[in-house]
Amino acid sequence: MPTEPLSQKEIEDRLRELPGWTLAEDRIERLYRLDDHFAATALVVHIAQLQQELNHHSNLTLGYNTVSLSVNTHDAGGAVTAKDFDLAERVEKIAPTHGAR
Repeated sequence: MPTEPLSQKEIEDRLRELPGWTLAEDRIERLYRLDDHFAATALVVHIAQLQQELNHHSNLTLGYNTVSLSVNTHDAGGAVTAKDFDLAERVEKIAPTHGAR
């Protein structure tokens, strides 16, 4: 059974609870800044572990001292769903442990 897309209002309400996250067309996105490349790489590995646990994967980009995520739900035709926010909330909990801001 596919996951249902969230309404625009539901997305806006949930984004208010996730500072730094934005809606960009059909996905939610966030850029994290870290102290150096090693810290950014460690955050990427930790996010990849969360994605495996949730069986829900984002576009994840590693820069020198940045990590960006862009996520939507393929099973919902590329729309934003509760699964995307579940992943975002989990990432928000672990990001500060890597020094992300």
